[in-house]
Amino acid sequence: MRQSTIKKTICKSGWTKTIRPPVGYTNALKIQQMVLYGETGSPSEYEEDHFIPLELGGAPKNPKNLWPEPHSESKLSDPLETQLQAEGLQGSHEAR
Repeated sequence: MRQSTIKKTICKSGWTKTIRPPVGYTNALKIQQMVLYGETGSPSEYEEDHFIPLELGGAPKNPKNLWPEPHSESKLSDPLETQLQAEGLQGSHEAR
């Protein structure tokens, strides 16, 4: 993510939908990673989530930026990611 592209990317409403990996990719990766991380629950109890959220410029398909997150945790982290994006956008507008 670069300051010069921020208006075309994370500041643009709906941008993350254009770069989000397909479910077929994330579901296959989730199953592989659950084994690697020793997760024993059902894959349906997890979502493949980004360590660095797409809203903040995280790499969409890089396996190093993805992990199987339990839904119980994503209910807490997803609103925080949205808040951080809003704060980052506010800060980028103030910096000008």
